[in-house]
Amino acid sequence: MLPFLRADLANLNAYQPHPPIPEPYDQLDTNESPIDLPAEIKAALAQHYQQTIAANRYPDGGHRNLKQAIAGYVSESGAGATADHISVGNGSDELIRSLLIATAINNGAILVASPTFSMYGILAQTLGIPVIDVGRTDDFRVNLDMAQTAIQENAIRVVFMVHPNSPTANALSQAEIDWLRQLPQDVLVVIDEAYFEFSQQTLVADSLNRSNWVVLRTFSKAFRLAAHRVGYAVAQPELIEALEKVRLPYNLPSFSQAAALTALSYRPALLAALEITMAERQTMTHWLRSQPALSPWPSAANFIYCRLSHKGLAQFGLEQAEGLHHIFTTLRQQGTLIRLTGGGLRISLGTPEENQRTRTNLENILG
Repeated sequence: MLPFLRADLANLNAYQPHPPIPEPYDQLDTNESPIDLPAEIKAALAQHYQQTIAANRYPDGGHRNLKQAIAGYVSESGAGATADHISVGNGSDELIRSLLIATAINNGAILVASPTFSMYGILAQTLGIPVIDVGRTDDFRVNLDMAQTAIQENAIRVVFMVHPNSPTANALSQAEIDWLRQLPQDVLVVIDEAYFEFSQQTLVADSLNRSNWVVLRTFSKAFRLAAHRVGYAVAQPELIEALEKVRLPYNLPSFSQAAALTALSYRPALLAALEITMAERQTMTHWLRSQPALSPWPSAANFIYCRLSHKGLAQFGLEQAEGLHHIFTTLRQQGTLIRLTGGGLRISLGTPEENQRTRTNLENILG
């Protein structure tokens, strides 16, 4: 190891993105929208690039127009947000990193409940911030007794919760929300609502009314802009100001800002396609429940999480991890990519045709 590097980097692994997957694989492993942008929206973006974006100039570093448009969208739920309540990042990952820089470096630890989104822990570790994992119960609820003990015994600066959770797809329960609301003011509560458009459950009102709350959202899922990497935070202006201090200048390219603004202007048409995903979620959940070998959990997102049932374990004659790995690798060989994570299988919802192929491939494996 190079002598000038931090010693603890030797124990970290670089995040390994999935390599580009050629056809004919069905890519149901990253919770993206299976539907690309319509041709007319791509044409509008192309016109933006040709007529309004100067490639030789830096992007708008203050994101004022985009913040105002996002505030308008957030306010549609009655939240009453303004541009001063919004910070924009290069994906939610940048915002997570900025929150960690602003709160926990040399100042305490973060709390997570696995299985959950892995980047909270990964980003904290790259910054030398301790991660305390309190785990979840059998129904994937946060272990609130352990969480409360962790708060009392450690200098926790940030609590990260996904609503609904990834990879398990369950929304926060009222008991979990009540626990988060009673946390002391010196603990930042981060509610990641990456799948808000699929769940229609939000705690953004809390982030506007509580100084120690922030809601994160993304354009990568329902708005179909995963390639453009646009995320945003909703919080009180004092916290937003702190995020603006620690983020990189010109962090969001002009074309990404144009893409997000265009998507918001076309949002009725874009979000109408959610009905297809909701119908496919119901169909896929019903089918998975009909399979004796599988135990799926209810989903409030655009993916479904499942494990092997007792019958499934007996059928394969394998332990849970081995059986799941067998299904995962066999599906890949048959052309379906899903995610093996958190001790289960996370199946993103694709097009009706992709979902049907997934069911056919699973039938071949399960017999």
